Amino acid sequence: MDDKTTLIDAQADVDGIIKGKDVHILGRFKGEITLAGRLVLGDGARVDAKVSADAADISGEFKGEIKVRSLLLHERARVEGSLDAETLAIKEGAYVNGSVNARGRNNAKPAAPAAPAAPTTPAAPVKPGPGAVTG
Repeated sequence: MDDKTTLIDAQADVDGIIKGKDVHILGRFKGEITLAGRLVLGDGARVDAKVSADAADISGEFKGEIKVRSLLLHERARVEGSLDAETLAIKEGAYVNGSVNARGRNNAKPAAPAAPAAPTTPAAPVKPGPGAVTG
């Protein structure tokens, strides 16, 4: 964390609007966050917000709406709400409940439908073996 990062420490309980470059939250925050840079939620963070940022790394609890280019959910992340990210990485152990839109790097269009499968030859009929029950 550099000297231009806004820090909300573990004892803080903040309601409001944050605008800036980078923010690191260790405590509680409720409101709106608009960043040109990265949002980091530490292990003990509890955030209920509408977020727009370039990137976000979440280790704590997040509830709300988040729209970012790059989203990383660490093992201890607990996320509920709407996630919209160009790239999304979820580490094993993270909890996600809500809608997820991971667009991919190039905002790729869905792949073209696959070509129809080649016709298959029906299998030869199977004759019952000795002792088989038919009927």
